Amino acid sequence: MSEEFELIMLPGTDPATNPYKPPLPPKEQVRIVEDGLILDRNVPVTMRDGVTIYVDIFRPEGEAGERDLPVLLAWSPYGKHGKADNLWPPAGLEKGWISRHTAFEAPDPTYWCAHGYAVCYPDPRGAWLSEGELRHNGTGEGEDCYDLIEWLGVQPWSNGKVGMTGVSYLACIQYLVAPLKPPHLLALNPWEGFSDWYREFAYHGGIRETCFVERASKNLNWSTTRTEYTGANARAHPLMDAYWESKALDLEAIDLPTFVVASWSDHGLHTRGTLEAFKKISAPEKWLLVHGQKKWRHFYDPENVELQRKFFDHYLKGLETGLGQWPRVRIQVRERESAGAFRDEADWPLARTDYRPLYLDAGQGALSPQAPDAEAQQSYDAQTGKATFAMRFDEPTELTGHIKLRLWVEADGSDDMDLFVGLDKLDAQGERVPFTFYALYDDGPLALGWLRASHRELDDAQSSPFQPVHTHRREQPLQPGVPVPLDIEIWPTSVRFEAGEGLRLTLQGRDIYDVDKYNLAFARHDDLRNAGTHIIRTGGTYDSHLLLPYISPGQG
Repeated sequence: MSEEFELIMLPGTDPATNPYKPPLPPKEQVRIVEDGLILDRNVPVTMRDGVTIYVDIFRPEGEAGERDLPVLLAWSPYGKHGKADNLWPPAGLEKGWISRHTAFEAPDPTYWCAHGYAVCYPDPRGAWLSEGELRHNGTGEGEDCYDLIEWLGVQPWSNGKVGMTGVSYLACIQYLVAPLKPPHLLALNPWEGFSDWYREFAYHGGIRETCFVERASKNLNWSTTRTEYTGANARAHPLMDAYWESKALDLEAIDLPTFVVASWSDHGLHTRGTLEAFKKISAPEKWLLVHGQKKWRHFYDPENVELQRKFFDHYLKGLETGLGQWPRVRIQVRERESAGAFRDEADWPLARTDYRPLYLDAGQGALSPQAPDAEAQQSYDAQTGKATFAMRFDEPTELTGHIKLRLWVEADGSDDMDLFVGLDKLDAQGERVPFTFYALYDDGPLALGWLRASHRELDDAQSSPFQPVHTHRREQPLQPGVPVPLDIEIWPTSVRFEAGEGLRLTLQGRDIYDVDKYNLAFARHDDLRNAGTHIIRTGGTYDSHLLLPYISPGQG
């Protein structure tokens, strides 16, 4: 389709000046043999329009590296030369899990080459020393990835079978290229990647994300040409339009074997999109693993690397590795932090989910299975205040799945309101129970949701009773003194409560979790429309409630 918008580009920053990476090697192609690896560095590969990108290819040293090698492609713009044997200490990687040849969020060549694979790290178009201009997914990048896959599939040392793996960006690109159906691409392993640019990356509930998107723009700007200025494009396109549609994914067209890994712990970035991708992918052979741990630790945990190898050995080497005995879905039901038992399930969402409401009572600050008869309201300062509602469970309870908040609201002093929603588990003493959050943190919430009230219009075709999806194509201002109902999506989670433990709902006009002690630049929202007072109405005709996914004991 033709672009109906002007893409905002940013002049590249000299790649040699990046202070966070090792020194940038020169562009010349060289071969390095060390640590049992052959590294062909800066191999030129020509795209369909004549642009040359440069890739690094790792193979086993000696005769084993000369023929019949399946290839793992880790497509990333973060610099193929930026390799290390660890990450930041809070990420939780243990010594020896990865070698010094490992690029960020990518598979470790030392491990994979020792098991008979080649590994390819490219610098995409416009990144680092590769030619052309960088486009942040969307137009062109899928085609470039296609071209590299097909080039890898016909190299003399290749067996013609290519798989893709990796975290975040390295997962998202898989959703983009797989629908194009490159013949040599046979298996996918997206490990936590968003799949809806507007709703999951740039505008949570219509509220612009102001931190991670800007950081991403800078991280992608190491170029000798120009790069897409994602932060500026997001600011220029506050509603769903042709810009966001240019990055839409045809997930239903993905029919390759796919091992999807998601987490409950990445609210504000990858949780929703990874689970949506699993639901929409049409592949008859697909598996889902959902955990509540730190994502980089989970990706590089040797036990999980072995799962990756079993998957790729089956589809890229033709080996019998027991995939026929894998459960279609495996989830971790969290208890606190990253702890909780794993359980096998038949599908996602869980078919036996019993959606039940807990009604808000503004008079008591409570959540209750019974709707209060009397109308009540709770008000708070739109910029500094909050409202909370809590309850305790009388028996052991599991909540796993999608959550919806139906909320009647009114704004006094503004024609709009930004609502931030947090759920927390409370222990038997009423203290907040912390959970692993956003790759590095141990003290996060149970679940998050967001909505700008003027974006309340629902997309009826995409919405379900338990998962509202908003159109974000127009704004509907609030009217003075007129309460309106909002249906707010709270991203999926899984948690177990013992009898006497509780659940707390928090509503406020600013980020629920906002202490970024490791400067990871997680989801933040500073471009807000809050003024005056937020009013929450409950009871009587105001059916404000949480719709929760109760799970009965057993397996699906």
